[in-house]
Amino acid sequence: MKKLSIIVPAYNEEETVGLFYDAFSKVESQMDVEPEIIFVDDGSKDKTLIELKKLQKEHEEVHYISFSRNFGKEAALYAGLQKATGDFVAVMDVDLQDPPELLPKMLKIVEEGEYDAVATRRQDRDGESKIRSFFARMFYKWINKVSSLELVDGARDFRVMTRQMVDSVLSMDERERFSKGLFNWVGFNTYYISYENRERVAGSTSWSFWGLLKYAIEGFISFSTAPLSFVTSAGVLTCVLAVLGAIAVVIRAILFPHTAAFGWPSLAVIILFFSGVQLLSLGIIGRYIAEIYLETKNRPIYIIKEEK
Repeated sequence: MKKLSIIVPAYNEEETVGLFYDAFSKVESQMDVEPEIIFVDDGSKDKTLIELKKLQKEHEEVHYISFSRNFGKEAALYAGLQKATGDFVAVMDVDLQDPPELLPKMLKIVEEGEYDAVATRRQDRDGESKIRSFFARMFYKWINKVSSLELVDGARDFRVMTRQMVDSVLSMDERERFSKGLFNWVGFNTYYISYENRERVAGSTSWSFWGLLKYAIEGFISFSTAPLSFVTSAGVLTCVLAVLGAIAVVIRAILFPHTAAFGWPSLAVIILFFSGVQLLSLGIIGRYIAEIYLETKNRPIYIIKEEK
């Protein structure tokens, strides 16, 4: 019998880990596989680890990894992928926004052999704020334009993959990770299943607007050099504007010799404009340099405090 490893990152999810296992148990009998559930406690500050230990004692298919501190969901996913031993590997959220009842269908499609992965996407964003939804749509729209990736709008991390695809993802050991991009970058045939958006069953999300914005920026930096091209274009544009401005000053001085070419407010605006372009350019370049700096330090992506 083949094995299915299910990776479940958890951060301050003491209320949901038990609910997740109960929901999975209801569909387990529909799959002809040996299950392996790997919870990854991402340095939770509540009783998540205690709940995981209880589950592990009661159910032999349950395992857990506990980090020494919060390293982020990307690190948790990577640790789970490294720990997984299954012929097939699934990635899910613990809050049941990823419906376990889809697992049998997803596994069946992968087992048939035509596809190497079955991923999921939300049909809508009901329950999400309009501002958050707007920026999410813009993110998918622009990253597909400026990179070689084709990310599906509304795509979730929830997916089932073959061992070959998982090994390919693990071969990329970069520190600053963007899993949605990595899953896409390695290629392989992927089938998408759509489902209606679901609310959390309990607790509250640890993803703030600024956290998601930072995650989106990481995606752009990791899979596109378009921001650097923007800096180059901005530099060329400002140089052209500067030349045109100088020509205008000379012409006006010739035609109207007794009139001041520009007053100090105009000069102040011009200085502020060019200063803003320079600072923006330095910020974009600095972000790429920061990525290089973090990668060259070669620190571990995560540190395990205990596991079982």
